[in-house]
Amino acid sequence: MDIPLHERPEPADSRRLDRRLAIIDAAESLFLEQGYERTSLAAIIKRSGGSLATVYELFGNKQGLLRAVVERASDMGHIGSGMCELDSGAEMLRQYAYLLSEHMTAPRSVALMRVVIAEALRDPAFGRAFHRDVHQPFVRDVAEAFALWTREGRARIDDPEAAAELYLATIFSDAQLNAMIAADVPPPDRAKIAWRLAPFLAWFAIG
Repeated sequence: MDIPLHERPEPADSRRLDRRLAIIDAAESLFLEQGYERTSLAAIIKRSGGSLATVYELFGNKQGLLRAVVERASDMGHIGSGMCELDSGAEMLRQYAYLLSEHMTAPRSVALMRVVIAEALRDPAFGRAFHRDVHQPFVRDVAEAFALWTREGRARIDDPEAAAELYLATIFSDAQLNAMIAADVPPPDRAKIAWRLAPFLAWFAIG
C-alpha cells in the first residue's frame, strides 16, 4: 500500500532512522556474540557504519544503546489494538499471555535478559531505570485495561496496578527463570497458561 505523500518521512528523517536501526542491529548481534562488557562502541560502529558522535547523539552511551535493543525486542509485548478490539476481556488476556510467554522465553529474549541482568548487577541505577522504562509500561498497559473494564462493569478489580502485576507474574511463573539458568524444563504450553489464568479471571470477574 502506498504511503500518502504528506505522511512520508523526509529523506533526512529516513536516513536517521536507517542509521539508528543499523546501530541497534549491530549492537544486538555483538552483545549476544561477545557479551555486553566485551563489546566496544568502536566494534558496533565498525559493524554498523556511522560514527561515535552519531551513537552518542542517538543513544547517549552504551547503556542507552542496550536499553534501545531491549525496548525494540519488547515492543511486540505491549497490548496491541487488535487484542484490545476483542469482545471478551478474558480471551484478550489469554491471547496476550500466550504471546508474551512465547516471546519472553524465546532463546534470543532470554539471552538479552541475561545481558540486562548482568549490567543491572554491575550498575543498580541502570537496573532501576530499566525496570521503570521497560517493565512498567507493560504493567501500565494492563492496568489501564483493567481500570476501563471495571468502569464499564466488565470486571471487578479494586487495584488495577496490583492486579496487572499479579497477571504478569501468573504468566511468567518460573518459565523465564528456568530458561535463564538453562534448566531443562520447557516453558508452559497454552493449555497450562490458560489453567493458571482461570482462577485470576474468576476472582476478578473478567468475562
